[in-house]
Amino acid sequence: MKAFRIAGIALACGLLAACSAEHEELQQWMEQQRREAKPSVPPLQPPKKFDPEPYAMAQAVEPFSNQKLSVALKQEARQPNSLLSAELNRRKEPLEAYPLDSMNMVGSVNKQGQPFALLRVDNLLYQVKVGDYLGQNYGRITRIAETEIALREIVQDAAGEWIERPATLQLQERVR
Repeated sequence: MKAFRIAGIALACGLLAACSAEHEELQQWMEQQRREAKPSVPPLQPPKKFDPEPYAMAQAVEPFSNQKLSVALKQEARQPNSLLSAELNRRKEPLEAYPLDSMNMVGSVNKQGQPFALLRVDNLLYQVKVGDYLGQNYGRITRIAETEIALREIVQDAAGEWIERPATLQLQERVR
């Protein structure tokens, strides 16, 4: 038994010695690769000199001012083919102060053959008919069905032109 133990210990020492030889070769190869590898980093360019320019338009009209916007709207209203001109010359209705997404259609009724829709806005109930105005985009009701209100809005497209856009308000059913 003692001989087996001694033989096992000798075998283990031999295996460990063989493993260390493999690691030495690996260490030598890694050192050689480090010496041969030369990084090639281009030198940084010095920063360019910045020459400040004085702002000459400080006394001009600010491009985002309310004054400039109102002048542009008045010019738009003077154009004969403008969709907006008729809208600017009429009296605003109460429901035009609220955006469409804050309104909920809660029902519809027919009075004397004419359809009316019931809208909830700020926990108040309003009765509207075809031809009434809703929303902040000059929305005018064109049709009232049992489940929706169809309207046309006047909005600006990406080019700044006023165009008509259809919109709808769907009936909001309560889940109990």
